[in-house]
Amino acid sequence: MGGGGSALKVCADHRGGINWLSLSPDGQRLLTGSEDGTARLWSTADGQCCALLQGHESYVTFCQLEDEAAFTCSADCTIRRWDVLTGQCLQVYRGHTSIVNRILVANNQLFSSSYDRTARVWSLDKGQMSREFRGHRNCVLPLAYSGPWDLPSAPCVEEAVAGGLLVTGSTDGTAKVWQVASGCCHQTLRGHTGAVLCLVLDTPGHTAFTGSTDATIRAWDILSGEQLRVFREHQGSVICLELVNRLMYSGSADRTVKCWLADTGECVRTFTAHRRNVSALKYHAGTLFTGSGDACARAFDAQSGELRRVFRGHTFIINCIQVPGEKLQVTVSAVESSSSRCREKHLLQEQPLQVEQPFQGKTPS
Repeated sequence: MGGGGSALKVCADHRGGINWLSLSPDGQRLLTGSEDGTARLWSTADGQCCALLQGHESYVTFCQLEDEAAFTCSADCTIRRWDVLTGQCLQVYRGHTSIVNRILVANNQLFSSSYDRTARVWSLDKGQMSREFRGHRNCVLPLAYSGPWDLPSAPCVEEAVAGGLLVTGSTDGTAKVWQVASGCCHQTLRGHTGAVLCLVLDTPGHTAFTGSTDATIRAWDILSGEQLRVFREHQGSVICLELVNRLMYSGSADRTVKCWLADTGECVRTFTAHRRNVSALKYHAGTLFTGSGDACARAFDAQSGELRRVFRGHTFIINCIQVPGEKLQVTVSAVESSSSRCREKHLLQEQPLQVEQPFQGKTPS
């Protein structure tokens, strides 16, 4: 059994739980989005708050930090872009009619998903919606983007994928592949019998992997829509996925993480020790970090499955983990605790918590 990890820093200025974390590309800044309706920028060097981002009228559901701008989305149905130096709000993106669940900045575009059953793409600078993707019958959750440079250049598909492909997952049990340039649905990926909670893309292979409350992971060809394989050994909802070096790691409500061969669907390793659902995953330099509903983060040797360290200190479910590039620390956030904690990594247990609802925050009023 692994030893305990001590907190290097505790960032505790938020007055509500932290719903998401995002690191800057250089790893020097951390963005947190909170139940208190604000986001904050922190220095990862000293843990000091650099900027308070205020303006949302409800809790922040998700955030993404880029080199020169921070992006947040909220239950107030808006997305905001912020100056990372001054904390000034530069743009408000309006159009969604319910909670905005996720955002994704890619290829100089802003993508979003919402409880209003749509996904949208926005002009970054003008704040205007470029395209709406409508067709899901329920809330849209995870997003992933495959740029046109990752897709085949054959004449039969080149025009359809000229603007890239957006993949969305929904609580209606489907994932959809959208042509970004036209807004048309390219493929509907049917097979799950429960909500699609997470997805990752293998862009070179044009493959999407989706995890669901039906306890399965499914692999799909995003060009043809063909279901390639089903990963079946989990006994509870699949909450999070991480794809690394042709290995798929999945975290589940059955309190385990499983490692699969992405190309065959064979389960080659199971990581235990969690006392509740596994809610977050992050692979870094041979170590698999997990966050759990038991309020602990854990570090496993990814190859052997050995538990190396347990990080304690939070008081509620850990829903996000980020690992700065070369720094020997792991940053985790908890949705109920108003703090984020940085913990040492280089030294490398809870009652059932059902996670059938896709979002841990408040429900719409």
